[in-house]
Amino acid sequence: MSRKGQHVIPSAGKWSVKKAGSSRATSIHATQAEAIRAATEIARNQKTEVYIHGADGRIRERNSYAEAPYPKG
Repeated sequence: MSRKGQHVIPSAGKWSVKKAGSSRATSIHATQAEAIRAATEIARNQKTEVYIHGADGRIRERNSYAEAPYPKG
C-alpha cells in the first residue's frame, strides 16, 4: 500500500479501512460497502483518495477527493 489515501482491503472475512503506510486498520466492517462509506468520509475530510481492493487484494477502483489543481494559463 504505497499510494497515499485510504485503502479498503479484505481482512479475515471482513473489510478494513487502512491509511496508506499504516500497519493498523482505522476501522473494520462486515461488508465492503460499509468500509467504502467509511473510507470515503475520511478521504473527503482529508482531501485524499480511496483505493478499493477486490477480494484478491488487487486495486479495482480509485476515487479521488483531492482538490483539483488550478488550471494553468
